[in-house]
Amino acid sequence: MIVVTGAAGFIASCLVSRLNAANFNDIVVVDNFAVEKKLPNLHGKKLREYVDRNEFFDWLDDNHEQVEFIFHLGARTDTTEQDRAVLDLLNLNYSKQMWQACVRYQLPLVYASSAATYGDGTLGYTDTEEALFPLYRPLNPYGDSKNDFDNWALQQEEKPYFWAGLKFFNVYGPNEYHKGRMASVIMHAFNQIQQHGSMVLFKSHNPDYTDGGQMRDFVYVKDVVEVCYFLLHNRTHSGIYNLGSGQARTFLDLALNTFNALGRTADIRFIDTPEDIRDKYQYFTEAAMGKLRSIGYDRPFTSLEDGITDYVQQYLVPGSYY
Repeated sequence: MIVVTGAAGFIASCLVSRLNAANFNDIVVVDNFAVEKKLPNLHGKKLREYVDRNEFFDWLDDNHEQVEFIFHLGARTDTTEQDRAVLDLLNLNYSKQMWQACVRYQLPLVYASSAATYGDGTLGYTDTEEALFPLYRPLNPYGDSKNDFDNWALQQEEKPYFWAGLKFFNVYGPNEYHKGRMASVIMHAFNQIQQHGSMVLFKSHNPDYTDGGQMRDFVYVKDVVEVCYFLLHNRTHSGIYNLGSGQARTFLDLALNTFNALGRTADIRFIDTPEDIRDKYQYFTEAAMGKLRSIGYDRPFTSLEDGITDYVQQYLVPGSYY
């Protein structure tokens, strides 16, 4: 059996689809299934069992001998969440409990970290200088919770026999219909263009960047799950890895490609960045991908152009799921 936590969410449900495509059908999905808006992400998938996240560790005590691998992708992913107690409970302490269970039962573990750990990028975006990890200053409590766990994991004397933390950069793609404000800019752009024929982007409040010239490392979710699938089969190099495309692109690039995928003439307008995130806004992110490449991952990453075209035309237009 393969366990996937956060399984009804965006990235994890896409991973379940990828596993099913490879004939892995004994999948135990773990989540808060009371959040009904996420449940369509799992419709039609081949699954062995649903386990509530609050009951999972009792379930694992009883079933660990049948478990082959754990993908721990469940978390509170709202980057605007200010309640540190919630983030400590769901992102930090739950992950510590998962780690300890994997040590106890010697189960391999892949868990979700985040590029939010890098803060404003002053110290760069390299995953090889682990001595810098305690020096990172994330820009929000969500980033703190992910950075706190990365540092805790590195300090542990007892570790799963294989483990990997993945610092996700700006992931976009199918199965994010439920995410609301936290959905990718591509999904917001699609909705605005369909409704109004135009879309808005945030103005730059940094003199080094033009409006729409803010840059992020956008990575297609299908590439993310390919890396997860690679780690399922390559369990020799534990550590923390960046997971982006390795190429920063502008939000203007993203917007123009969304219009192009819809066959529409671009009409882009700019609004002030909301004050609640303005001082915590990342203007540039780009994943250094050499560490992942060094352990044998050699698949090319999808270009922003190809990823947006696939996402818009194959999923958003028909309203379908991956």
